[in-house]
Amino acid sequence: MAHLALSAFQALRIAVLTISDTRTLATDGSGQTLVDGLQEAGHVLQDRALVPDDIWQIRARVCAWVADPMVQVVLLTGGTGFTPRDNTPQAVEPLLDKTVEGFGELFRQISLEEIGTSTLQSRALAGLSNGTLVCCLPGSPGACRTGWHEILRKQLDCRTRPCNFVPHLKLLPEQPRTACGSRS
Repeated sequence: MAHLALSAFQALRIAVLTISDTRTLATDGSGQTLVDGLQEAGHVLQDRALVPDDIWQIRARVCAWVADPMVQVVLLTGGTGFTPRDNTPQAVEPLLDKTVEGFGELFRQISLEEIGTSTLQSRALAGLSNGTLVCCLPGSPGACRTGWHEILRKQLDCRTRPCNFVPHLKLLPEQPRTACGSRS
């Protein structure tokens, strides 16, 4: 069954997108936090980019990665708040085939312990698009650490029981589905 976890780890190809009007890749602590986490877990950084907080530029980059047969997961950081320039949810939601309703809820629940009621101002979200998991996190290193260590690290590991997202992700062109990510 697709929802069951098995024993062999499967490295995923993950792209990281930072949404910021002020940072550069050299000053991007949030994106670097996600890169460090995914690489420490054994996954592959397929690509990394930074775009301004503009709906069309966000969509263009996410669409390119969702269409890329070598990208299985897209992690976004930034633009999930309530300022006029926070556009990530509006940019990403129309691209999703299915939303992961519990992602934002769980992120805010976990964040409550760290930042109190300020967690209400996070519009973290996730969903599947063309067999690619797309996850939007706030633009702080702390929020990215929380999202990675408390949610994503486990859900992107095919050994997580009783279920994880690996069986729902697109197959890489050069690899058959391993036992860990087999589909029924």
